[in-house]
Amino acid sequence: MFTQFQGAFSDNALRWLVIFPVLASTTLSDADKDGFASHASLLFAVPFLLFSTVGGWMADRFSKRSVMIGVKVGEIAIMLFAAMVLAWEQPALQLAAICLMGVHSAFFAPAKYGVMPEVLPTSKLSAGNGILELLTFIGIILGTFAGGWLAETLVHREGWSGGILAALAAVGFLASLRIAKVPAADPGRKFNFNILGEIWNNLRVMKSDRDLWRANWGNTAFFFVATLVQINLALFAQKVFHLKPTEQAWLQAALSLGIGAGSMLAGRLSRGRIEYGLIPLGAGLMALASVWIGWPGLAKPAFTAGLSLLGLGGGLFIVPIISVLQHRPSAQTKGAVQGAASWLSWVGIAAAAITQTVLSGTAHLSYGQIFWVCGGVAAVSGAFVTWSRPQAIPEMLARWTNR
Repeated sequence: MFTQFQGAFSDNALRWLVIFPVLASTTLSDADKDGFASHASLLFAVPFLLFSTVGGWMADRFSKRSVMIGVKVGEIAIMLFAAMVLAWEQPALQLAAICLMGVHSAFFAPAKYGVMPEVLPTSKLSAGNGILELLTFIGIILGTFAGGWLAETLVHREGWSGGILAALAAVGFLASLRIAKVPAADPGRKFNFNILGEIWNNLRVMKSDRDLWRANWGNTAFFFVATLVQINLALFAQKVFHLKPTEQAWLQAALSLGIGAGSMLAGRLSRGRIEYGLIPLGAGLMALASVWIGWPGLAKPAFTAGLSLLGLGGGLFIVPIISVLQHRPSAQTKGAVQGAASWLSWVGIAAAAITQTVLSGTAHLSYGQIFWVCGGVAAVSGAFVTWSRPQAIPEMLARWTNR
């Protein structure tokens, strides 16, 4: 969990360290700023589309602990490269560093999520995921603040910022050495060089399990909405509220803290089981909050409160879905399933980056209206779960009242 916390912190610190100065530039047009923010998110997503299945194979073929340790070694090298390109002030190479961190995360994610059911009993899986997601989003909060603070404080000395992130990667490597030792789930697993074929095979494994298949698409919808909200929020904060990077970080923090709190609450409310009823409940909360924050003329305090509510709904929504993705696959396919789920989630992230450009450009929607689009996607997701599992909410409420 600490290793994941450090990775989430460093990912976001680097990303916003690159994005914030561009958004604050006085020489670039609004279209250029919008494009750069979308491209940064897209370049972080592309490696997941290319390498998630490789990460899934590695998580099954080798010990998940060994995979995570190896990935943290790679992160040190990536952050040293980031330090150099930040010092050179080359935006294109800085985007390349963000892309490399995407590669790092593509290998790390299947092992990270796959190891949870190997070290936790099923009765503690939802609670464990709640804590993991809480620490992840605390890392995102602090990383966003750090990226904004470093962007303002170390102007034209960005190489020092990269050096700090490289040192933190070394700390993450040391923490990874204390991860519980687990055996390889399928040491004889052969690597399939046909990446698209491997993705298709993994999706067929998922489709054979109805709950696993639906959880996979719910996971994709969550990351689509979360990414679209985050990109749109950065642009909204800069152009509507006219906030500096460190001030924008408060809004990102409100959203992330809400997701972390919602994840922790989902773990508590699950009470030792996977609670499907939390999914439509969280989706409904996300939809209502999206309408709220998109309302014209909303003051900053009310907007911030709406962001926290949106995050709370997101946490309630995602924890049961993650638990299903971890619990339902067989021991030999957990890594492969996590790789396929990660691949599709990053399809959602890439689609969100493209959608932001289309909605704000071609469709000429305001930033508030784009938040409403996010709410619409969340509402459709919640309606589908309610339709496909009509007893989920009544059964959940009955368990709560009986206890």
